[in-house]
Amino acid sequence: MKSFVELDKENESEYLNLLSAVSKLSGLFSDNSIPLINYRVAENIFCKSFNADNLSRSDTAFDANYKSVGVGLKTFTCPSSNSNEKIAEFNSLSSELKELKGKKLAIRLAEYRNQRINLAKRNYNINASIYHIVARKKNELVLFETDYDNIDIDNIQNQKKTKAGWSFEDGNNFYSFNYSKSTLYRKFIIPDNAFRLPISIIKDPYSLLLNIFKDKVLPLASDSLTRGVNYVVLPLYSTKYKDKRVSEKSGLNQWNAGGRNRNIGEVYIPIPIEIHKQFPFFFPERDEPFKLKVPTGEIYDAKVCQDNSKALMTNPNKDLSNWLLRNVLKLKEGELATMDKLNKLGLDSVILIKDNEGIFKIDIMKTDSYIDFLENK
Repeated sequence: MKSFVELDKENESEYLNLLSAVSKLSGLFSDNSIPLINYRVAENIFCKSFNADNLSRSDTAFDANYKSVGVGLKTFTCPSSNSNEKIAEFNSLSSELKELKGKKLAIRLAEYRNQRINLAKRNYNINASIYHIVARKKNELVLFETDYDNIDIDNIQNQKKTKAGWSFEDGNNFYSFNYSKSTLYRKFIIPDNAFRLPISIIKDPYSLLLNIFKDKVLPLASDSLTRGVNYVVLPLYSTKYKDKRVSEKSGLNQWNAGGRNRNIGEVYIPIPIEIHKQFPFFFPERDEPFKLKVPTGEIYDAKVCQDNSKALMTNPNKDLSNWLLRNVLKLKEGELATMDKLNKLGLDSVILIKDNEGIFKIDIMKTDSYIDFLENK
């Protein structure tokens, strides 16, 4: 695969031009000679320029999907030739990881990291993966690609205790773990052949903006996502208890309920009553069918059903089971979904987004996303 700089030059350098334009306005936010680009802005510029699917909202292992290539996008200040950058957080697993040391810790971190990479590949039909780096240095941006591989568990070596935690290598990359932040870092090294984009930061960006917008009427942006209007977040666990639990006989484990013979693929995603109270017009009426699109591209027939419209199901029900239980959670038939399984994958919620035609899109969301949604974070 060609580098993204090479691909961009075949497309009139839209990507480089946008990065340069935003960098030149760094004086709006900083007096530093190092260009300042917010990482979300860098992600949006990349996806716009290469027509890639932006995955950053779901906080999955990849930030973009470019033609079935998972892309991890990193932008960071790098005054030297390398930088240690965050690649994964394990907040829901912090109590377990704090009890581990040495190679046991390195192996467990590698397992959890690899599980999340593999989950993202399954969920978005990713066939290959790569990191795209925008390193910010004095008066320039340095762009390059590097590997986005699983950690080689069989080759873990050079383990060392550090002031904040533990470090190790796998023969390909250097990793470090911070106990207090429950965060895994990787060292990114700038190669000699990296592309360098000179940046001249504008001395007075305020005057430039005044001149640009003076006496001009420009189209106004509208909110693409409005809470409760065209998107909601649902938990994959029951909210009936004080602690988080995946009920053994309902929700994702509805197939395990008694009372009658049940199909092994009988599942539903819980819709808490609080969602209906706050956003009574988001979902169609009970038992009214609608279309539900999953990240892999399939479109299912779905509906809200059961008492108090508490369940999101598909017809046939096995469609939801095949996507969520088999593909995302990688559960075998007859294996219970649990909070432990969700925590290890770093997710416990889903987001539903509906378009103007009433088609719903669903995607996985990181741990605590439902709680954050209710609290309007």
